[in-house]
Amino acid sequence: MSDSSSTKKNVLTDALDLANAASMQRRTLLKGSAGILATGMFPAIHAQEKIVLRYLGTAVNQDKAIGDKFKADTGIEIQYVAVTTDDVTKRAVTAPNSFDLIDTEYFSLKKIVPTGNLKGIDTKKIKNADKITTLFTEGKVGGKTVGEQGTAPKKVIFLEGEKSKAFAKSPTQFMSLIPTVYNADTLGIRPDLIKRPITSWAELLNPEFKGKAAILNIPSIGIMDAAMVVEAMGIYKYPDKGNMTKKEIDLTIKTLIDAKKAGQFRSLWKDFNESVNLMASGEVVIQSMWSPAVTAVRSKGIDCVFQPLKEGYRAWAAGFGLPATLSGRKLDGAYEFINWFLDGWAGAYLNRQGYYSAVLDTAKSKMESYEWAYWMEGKAATKDILSPHGDVLAKTGSVRDGGSYENRMGGIACWNAVMDENNYMVQKWNEFVAA
Repeated sequence: MSDSSSTKKNVLTDALDLANAASMQRRTLLKGSAGILATGMFPAIHAQEKIVLRYLGTAVNQDKAIGDKFKADTGIEIQYVAVTTDDVTKRAVTAPNSFDLIDTEYFSLKKIVPTGNLKGIDTKKIKNADKITTLFTEGKVGGKTVGEQGTAPKKVIFLEGEKSKAFAKSPTQFMSLIPTVYNADTLGIRPDLIKRPITSWAELLNPEFKGKAAILNIPSIGIMDAAMVVEAMGIYKYPDKGNMTKKEIDLTIKTLIDAKKAGQFRSLWKDFNESVNLMASGEVVIQSMWSPAVTAVRSKGIDCVFQPLKEGYRAWAAGFGLPATLSGRKLDGAYEFINWFLDGWAGAYLNRQGYYSAVLDTAKSKMESYEWAYWMEGKAATKDILSPHGDVLAKTGSVRDGGSYENRMGGIACWNAVMDENNYMVQKWNEFVAA
């Protein structure tokens, strides 16, 4: 979704024809009564004064279809303000009055929340708050704890109060962000060109793929992919891949530079479409990749797999936040959007693109049983699987890479993060790029 994780999300937008993926939400009522909000009744109030919500986020998550559907259902207009991942954070810190709703990644909260520029979201006004997946609230999938290295959402999702500048150590009434979209990433491969099983992150630096490997050139994400490789190769085990010391950063970057000088990398890619083209052309057979990019390659009739690996996945997650200064009918409209988003239509729309939604039950109610079985249960498709725009993403009989929701999200090894030594890390990463 853009810098770090946003870039990665840009995933869907161009290549899939799908319509980017991700940030959107449901409405709760222009009149602002918490009681009505909580009932889940969404009267179509086409207000005397038109409400326009300025939605700050990356282009990937700003899907026209979602904005159009929300307006049709509620009369509230979404005005997308598209910037890079870094700029989402900068605006949240320096210009909180420039948006009414922010769609940002959980790792950015350590920079934003201490400013006091975000309002704690009152879960009593969120109809489906208690149905938000336990991955976010407890760090568990199917009752089992997943990896927490990096910025696991459960570490930053609760605030001490509505006006708090600090994260709560246990669940409270107020959330920093309501989750919108998330996934777990791994390597993409061309099995038709590799012709043998790939089971480890270590394969990214296997000399067998010299000149045919690629890694994501977004420092905060790329270095975590590199750390997964370093651990898989048995070189070093990190206490926290999401918050390395300078020595650990040096080790990781040296490993990358050595591989680069040996000719391992065909490309260091930044753009979603670039990753698709590298794979589709066969110039690259193994690389850092995002699920929708793999789907884009497949849509060209080319065999490409989002490969499950024994060491696990690197996960990311985004959510909706509210500026502290938001009030009145705009605040009511923002709550309306969040409730609308969690009510199922948007969740099903995202699930059909390979992402995961925050409230699984409501999304399931808006999907056909065969779609749910394919996307969420890891079962073979009993019919062709279509994108939200009708493109065939998987043929009858296909099984989703990574299997079920529990298998993939239950296999998280680490989460995207911003390190304490971020500036040093970026400096060293740039040395790798220049090497």
